[in-house]
Amino acid sequence: MNKKKIINDPVYGFISIPSGFIFDLIQHPYFQRLRYIKQVSMTHLVYPGALHTRFQHALGAMHLMALAIETLRGKDVAISDEEEEAVLAAILLHDIGHGPFSHSLEHTLVEGVSHEWLSTLMMDELNEAVGGRLDLAIMIFNNRHPKKFLYQLVSGQLDIDRMDYLSRDSFFTGVAEGVISFDRIIKMLHVVDNELVIEQKGIYSVEKFLIARRLMYWQVYLHKTVLSAEQMLLKILQRAKALYENGVSLFASPSLEHFLRNKITRQNFTEDVSHLAHFSRLDDTDIWSAVKTWAYHDDHILRMLCSRLIARSLYHTELHGAVPEEQLIADLKSQAVDYFGIDTAEADYYVWVQSIENSAYEPNNSTIKILMKDGSIQDIAEASDLSNLETLSKKVQKFAVSFPKELVGVPSSIG
Repeated sequence: MNKKKIINDPVYGFISIPSGFIFDLIQHPYFQRLRYIKQVSMTHLVYPGALHTRFQHALGAMHLMALAIETLRGKDVAISDEEEEAVLAAILLHDIGHGPFSHSLEHTLVEGVSHEWLSTLMMDELNEAVGGRLDLAIMIFNNRHPKKFLYQLVSGQLDIDRMDYLSRDSFFTGVAEGVISFDRIIKMLHVVDNELVIEQKGIYSVEKFLIARRLMYWQVYLHKTVLSAEQMLLKILQRAKALYENGVSLFASPSLEHFLRNKITRQNFTEDVSHLAHFSRLDDTDIWSAVKTWAYHDDHILRMLCSRLIARSLYHTELHGAVPEEQLIADLKSQAVDYFGIDTAEADYYVWVQSIENSAYEPNNSTIKILMKDGSIQDIAEASDLSNLETLSKKVQKFAVSFPKELVGVPSSIG
């Protein structure tokens, strides 16, 4: 069987699958599951074209990684064939641990467990199935490989993951502010002292990348309507879990019911492999089929949230630059109790506050290093003449207040 296939990608054109091993990883059920998990969760409720998947993103990231390796080898950076295959596998599998609706439900179905940690668990299991052939990829993914720049390509301030999702998300949303010069950034990559750097000629492309990332967060990922939809979905699952705790059974796929009925923690995953098996069967369809069914449930809160989400009758959401006053939230909850005839204990399903953060550049974690023409290395904050780069490195925190639209205009509300 010919495993060196090509895939037609709407963002980059034809993507080549470089080896039979990579093809086998793509064919594995763990990876195929990503076809059914949307890349940007509920964003399609604002930008109708944003229906692309984690599967597409992972293939796109693999494609960009292959271009990056080609560029670095052309500059005499030593990368063996084994290391190339390993870093391609690492970027291909970097999101394999995402659950349904990606980041929206992270830490909801499974408490205190990140998708990166679940990715590692799933990669370990895949590694056993392929006789240890993923050893090197897992070392790179976990930053244990001696060539640090390989890890930086997978996860860093200017990594391949970000290059693809900015390019792909801007393409499918139609938000032009997210367009980046990924090809020029990749061509400007180099390695000095085992660390990834950008040649000085690429500095403007990097600046545009950082600005694009900031704008995409405000316009797409943290759009107030997207926040409303994602939080409504989260509240739906919280309500479903609460009903299970009170002995109420709900329609759900066996694997979804497993996580609704049981409190599964990180420790549980390490002690019992059945939890990972259930997790690997979950995707967006499990959640959405449940939501469609629960829209007709006897529980009035579950029914209300599900029917509103399906009809896109989303909660009104406003962004505040500071923590909203407690009295404001108390007033809104009181109005919800009166208007909808609910118990005070149920008001949290009608009014809530969510903290959000946006930081385009986080020098505390790692830095973007610029290779100057004289051979010296500078942090981009020093090398750049962009006056607002310092602003881009500051974390901006806002607070989203959400409540039903019926309360907009009710006396003393903030609508």
